Amino acid sequence: MKVFEKNSNIFKLLSEAVSEGIIVVNAKQIIVAANGSANKMFGYQDEEMVGLPLHSLIPKQHHTSHTGHFESFLVGSQKRQMGRGRNLSGAKKNGGQFPVEVGLNPFQLYGNRYIMALMTDITERKKAEEEVSHWFQIFNESLNEIYVFDATTFKFINVNHGAQLNIGYNLEELREMTPMDIKPDFKETTLRKLVAPLAQGKKPKLDFETMHQRKNGSFYPVEVHLQLSNIGNRKVFVAIILDITERKAYTENLEKTVAERTEQLEEALAAEKELGELKTKFLSLVSHEFKTPLSSILTSTTLLSKYTRTEQQENRDKHLNTIKNKVKYLDNILNDFLSVERLESGKINYKHTTFPLSKVINEVVYDSNMLLKEGQQISYPQDIDEITLYFDEKILELALSNLVHNAIKYSPENTKIDIQVSKNKECLTLSIIDEGIGIPAEEQKFIFERYYRAGNALLSQGTGIGLNIAKRHLENLGGDITFTSKENMGTEFRIKVPLNS
Repeated sequence: MKVFEKNSNIFKLLSEAVSEGIIVVNAKQIIVAANGSANKMFGYQDEEMVGLPLHSLIPKQHHTSHTGHFESFLVGSQKRQMGRGRNLSGAKKNGGQFPVEVGLNPFQLYGNRYIMALMTDITERKKAEEEVSHWFQIFNESLNEIYVFDATTFKFINVNHGAQLNIGYNLEELREMTPMDIKPDFKETTLRKLVAPLAQGKKPKLDFETMHQRKNGSFYPVEVHLQLSNIGNRKVFVAIILDITERKAYTENLEKTVAERTEQLEEALAAEKELGELKTKFLSLVSHEFKTPLSSILTSTTLLSKYTRTEQQENRDKHLNTIKNKVKYLDNILNDFLSVERLESGKINYKHTTFPLSKVINEVVYDSNMLLKEGQQISYPQDIDEITLYFDEKILELALSNLVHNAIKYSPENTKIDIQVSKNKECLTLSIIDEGIGIPAEEQKFIFERYYRAGNALLSQGTGIGLNIAKRHLENLGGDITFTSKENMGTEFRIKVPLNS
């Protein structure tokens, strides 16, 4: 150490101008010099590190392995870069740890061996790498197809895993292709004309429907959301693709089903007055249940166009969430109507599988948590991890969701929805107990009738279909739904699932 002190002024002069931390240790792993950047990096005062063992700067869990590495390096005496591709950490004086990269340079002075370590704190780089890795994982695992292509050449730069699976090409193949290769009806001039408003900054996004062609030659309809972005100084287009095959088929089938049922209903009206009353009630219900969310969607869509500045993103997000929620609500209503039709026609194929009860309850509770009012909570059943059922999982989830959602809807704030499970040799019983408005005694006998809604529930949204559908499905599978209720005190619904099905 004394030998090195002779040259301390020279060391300080040369090292203090360097932003990286510089530490010099002797063959006994004792620190003989450190520059200001190193002191600051490890949390020491000037000259405070001199005389400390090198272990002071290394996390305790690495002390044992480090001794062997140091001795091996001293014997080899070759310049070496450490840290790239490895996770090296430094230990601060206060016990904190941080990631570092280290360059090691052996040298001799007056016959003594030393090692100079050039250290860089890479905390910010690690954070950036982790963030990039996180976003890349989201990009690659997205269920939607995502294509990134050059704004000038149109060649694909990156395509996520979901898109590769659906289109049939791997990433290497796609990087030699352009959107025109998967959209045969598009010529380059057509695409350039289409994206011109984006390239010229006239529009922030383009939405349109088109067809994509897979590697095997088959076609599928897609909805495209296209935006202009940047990768460094390179302008790129980002296309988020939704495969709308099922939506198209669903819409066509729905239109066909509605047309068929309307014709059948009109024929039946001439014969039975009761069906005429049913149609009036149905149309009134549809008008009421569709008008409110559609008005909200129209209002939010109109307001969206007014928030054009970047700082108004929060307002845009608020209205987008309103639109999404209302569309989901409408979709649920349509699904209920389709379920009624399938039950009436007998076109239902139930699928029995073996599954843990906890899986269904977890999914229902997770979805229901987003609907809870202020202060409401769901009490989760205990000791159900070992219970498995052989039943139609989707039907049980449908019935349980319906009852839990109703309990939330018809209960005030700051109340509890309790889910309980009991079991005997013949059946398993799921009880959903709320502290809500209850069902008037004189109306309880009608509660499972289609489109029926109790008088004290008319101010809340609902079709009066859900309970009817759930009960009929369960009865078809050998189960049942029953209930007890007192007005203004709450309701307990019980789902019974046979164990010998």
